[in-house]
Amino acid sequence: MPGIIPHRHCVVCGKAIEPEEIFCGKECQNRYEEDRKKQRNYIIFMFAMLFGILFLMMFSNL
Repeated sequence: MPGIIPHRHCVVCGKAIEPEEIFCGKECQNRYEEDRKKQRNYIIFMFAMLFGILFLMMFSNL
């Protein structure tokens, strides 16, 4: 389509930004990093629960 300026969208809020950027500002970058930390902690917690349940299942028959 003619007349459309090359651009990307912020991965957090969706605002149009320059093609070489990922976030529209520091606020979105900080929010993205906080969300990534929460996701990482959740995954670690789930694996710990899985291994805990497997451990209990393995040694409950002894």
